[in-house]
Amino acid sequence: MREKRVDLKIPAYVRETLTALETAGHQAYCVGGCVRDSLLGRMPEDWDVTTSALPEETMKVFGNRAIPTGLKHGTVTVCCQEGKVETTTFRRDGVYADHRHPEQVTFTPDLTEDLARRDFTVNAMATDLRGTVYDPFNGQADLQEGILRCVGDPERRFSEDALRILRCLRFAAVLGFSIEPETGKALMTCRNLLREMAPERVHEELTKLLCGPWAPAVLRQYPQVVGVVLPEILPMVGFDQRNPHHCYDVWEHTLHALDAAPSDSVLRWAVLFHDMGKPECFALDTQGIGHFMGHGVVSRRIADGVMDRLRFDNAAKERIGELVEWHDHRVETEKGIRRMLNRFGEQNFRALLTIQRADNMGQAEEFRGRQKEIDRIEAMLDRELEKGSCFSLKQLAVNGNDLLGLGLSGPAVGRTLQGLLDRVMDGTLPNDRDALLTAAGKIR
Repeated sequence: MREKRVDLKIPAYVRETLTALETAGHQAYCVGGCVRDSLLGRMPEDWDVTTSALPEETMKVFGNRAIPTGLKHGTVTVCCQEGKVETTTFRRDGVYADHRHPEQVTFTPDLTEDLARRDFTVNAMATDLRGTVYDPFNGQADLQEGILRCVGDPERRFSEDALRILRCLRFAAVLGFSIEPETGKALMTCRNLLREMAPERVHEELTKLLCGPWAPAVLRQYPQVVGVVLPEILPMVGFDQRNPHHCYDVWEHTLHALDAAPSDSVLRWAVLFHDMGKPECFALDTQGIGHFMGHGVVSRRIADGVMDRLRFDNAAKERIGELVEWHDHRVETEKGIRRMLNRFGEQNFRALLTIQRADNMGQAEEFRGRQKEIDRIEAMLDRELEKGSCFSLKQLAVNGNDLLGLGLSGPAVGRTLQGLLDRVMDGTLPNDRDALLTAAGKIR
């Protein structure tokens, strides 16, 4: 086994866990992603420990601080004041009948056997308290070269746990690593196994993938793999837009727009979805130029179907859907700004402008002057907010009680308030209490 000593910044509570296990006579190591990220100079999100201690021995070492979260698979969660440490016994995995979980595991005293069952060489490293890295599969070399390579036979690794297919793409998108050719070939060979994965896990992995800095490059290389769980992207691939504003097909345009969007899950999903309706809406005019009338509405319908299938929460689904449907909407005036603020609120309106910027960056270079137009709109937005312009009912200088005092009742109160707000936003009526009550009296 290759060994190398490094100075990993192992947190105190994790060191305490390792020390307690070693003191009790067991081997104990940090393992997997926390080692990989530490060697890359990244702050690990979680610290996992692997140990020669059997689950019941781990429970005995930590007493009431130990939670039996997965005794069947050797996992005990150790609770410390600063965090939790998932501690798992060295093991060999049995058959993966569902392409996700082993039906049974066998505990082993051999660290190398435990590392051999893991997905990628960069995740098959362990380190002890003294900073000694145990690396039987050359993970450090692949880490230095920026390569994702399966441990052992890649088809076997992906057949065991099909979610590893998306994890591979996600790591490539987040870390900027290339995928070793045999591993890449196995991705394609095994891709249909993804159909059996739980939608919640697919959603989670795709979200992490999309937010990675290298997501466009990964999606460009492997659309047929992602297309197994997102078949809605496949009609976009190679679809010629036949329009001078677009030098790319729909898929390439989407990838360029994605590259220009901030690494935010709502924005990245919205950009991925924003032109999904284009192939369905495509029409040529008499000059042979392509147009996509109403594609925002169609894209939202398609996006809603995807989000239902992948179990998005309702708030995210609504927000993403609105951004997709309205991504092509233009605003020209202060009145339009106030109307958009009324519909979306400041945060979502700014998000919409961000998506429009990204969308424009995916167009032909000579048509990217829209960036200046969006600058102008944002400046108008800032001025409207600085002025304290009224764009919501709670900002209106009158309320329902005022209208009840005028003798209005029932639904008429809400309708009248909305009518007053519309006139204030249009600039035909000042947001002044007396003026609003006078106008309300006339409406009544």
